[in-house]
Amino acid sequence: MSGWNSPSPHPYQPVYGAPAPGPAPVYADTYAPPPQPAYGQGYGGDSKDPYAGERFKPKKRINDPIFLILFIAQLVGFIIISVITISKFGNAGGLGGGVGSDGTGGKITLNYHTVILLLFITGAGLILSALYLVLTRFFTKAIMHITLVLSILLNIGICVYYWITKYWSGAIIFTIIALLSVLAYWGYRARIPLASLLLQVVMDVTKHHPSVYFVAFTALILQAALSVWYTFAVIATYVRYTPNSPSCTAGNSCSSAKVIGFIVYETFSFLWTSQVIGNVALATLAGGPFGSWYYFGPREQGMMPAHPALSSFVRASTLSLGSIAFGSLIVTLLELIKMLLNMARNSANADGHPVEACLALCAECFIGCIESAVEYFNRYAYIEIALYGKPYISAAKDTWRLFKDRGIDALVNDSLVGMTLTWGAYAIGLLCSLFAYLYLRYTHPSYNADGQYTAPVLVFAFLIGLQCSLTLSSAIEAGVSTIFVGLGEDPQVLAIRAPPLFAMIAQTYPQVVQGVPRV
Repeated sequence: MSGWNSPSPHPYQPVYGAPAPGPAPVYADTYAPPPQPAYGQGYGGDSKDPYAGERFKPKKRINDPIFLILFIAQLVGFIIISVITISKFGNAGGLGGGVGSDGTGGKITLNYHTVILLLFITGAGLILSALYLVLTRFFTKAIMHITLVLSILLNIGICVYYWITKYWSGAIIFTIIALLSVLAYWGYRARIPLASLLLQVVMDVTKHHPSVYFVAFTALILQAALSVWYTFAVIATYVRYTPNSPSCTAGNSCSSAKVIGFIVYETFSFLWTSQVIGNVALATLAGGPFGSWYYFGPREQGMMPAHPALSSFVRASTLSLGSIAFGSLIVTLLELIKMLLNMARNSANADGHPVEACLALCAECFIGCIESAVEYFNRYAYIEIALYGKPYISAAKDTWRLFKDRGIDALVNDSLVGMTLTWGAYAIGLLCSLFAYLYLRYTHPSYNADGQYTAPVLVFAFLIGLQCSLTLSSAIEAGVSTIFVGLGEDPQVLAIRAPPLFAMIAQTYPQVVQGVPRV
């Protein structure tokens, strides 16, 4: 493993202040991009204006207003329901306690002991996420190799587990997945050098734009607050409206149907709002620091507009919020369908119906694949929305044209970057769950005297740690994706911004640097 980061004759030396802030080594001695004139004089005789096609200056119109109204309405509904349930939950004596307290709070409810625990988990997730990004920057290739191998081992481990437990439907499917991942290893391994160089360029750009981290941390705080809020809303709803619960008095209407209905709505609202928060951050970064760096050059050259992140956020949170909510709603509905199929699979498996469980698992995998493809596709659509202020459908059409013209294979490197960051997020989620387990074990809260709340608390701790890391990593993925979009539309610009990266892409994927003609 030590050979992955052994010194090379061309060590990585990031440069900023010169025309190219990316790495300085020469990765392709046989390829040299032709010298290009500055903006205003054109690229290769073709005049290129940073503001061409309403880029960075879209028309002042609200796109997809119907979905904007629906998003605001569901958020207001979630606020009303959660406030009512949590307030009654607290008035019923369900809150109390503090750090290490084990003598307060009812045994069927959570208390402030858990609030403090979730806050600790959020802080731990934040620190671990930042540490993982630092490690990724200094050991990029090694971490990419490790995460690639871990992905394969995970598929094999799940496959073996299903065979041992005689879960035949899952065993057959994951055997196929494990075989495909092993066969694809060598192809992915060959793409690591380009993916690592791309990731390093993006990280070096972020060092000179503090707004990237400000946007990421703001989104992180909002996601964390929403996660904690959702957690207590669901718990309060369950305790408040479950029949025969001490909190369900004779004057209240309590039923299992009401519990299910409220929790499904709260989950839907949480997923949609969480998606929108992350995607607004993505659009802010794509249309702000990263897009401005690509089309205007480094700030030191004096062509970049003042406060690009602020201008991009205003566009994303007002004119384009409906379009972002539209795309986020599609992913949210797919996620809900996948959750229902998961419940159906578990129920069929518990009842001893292997055929139904296999069908449910196949449907769940199918929906999961669609969801992943839509999420991946949407990221580029949001960048089009951020740069040009397009409605969602128009942005989706242009994104599809961009994909079809350039070829999906050229985007595999972006997937490697996402895989690296996602594996880090899973590791951070597991560490947060471990922290929550140790906290519960050594503080002995009264509501968990019999251990009945250990599993739910560990699950929520994992989700909070995972979400915190994914939100922070999304800032880096936004830069990678923005470079791909800019590369597809105006590849000559990258030849000036990061010549070594452009040279490697030109050698590996020559069709990519041909550009995509705009119509």
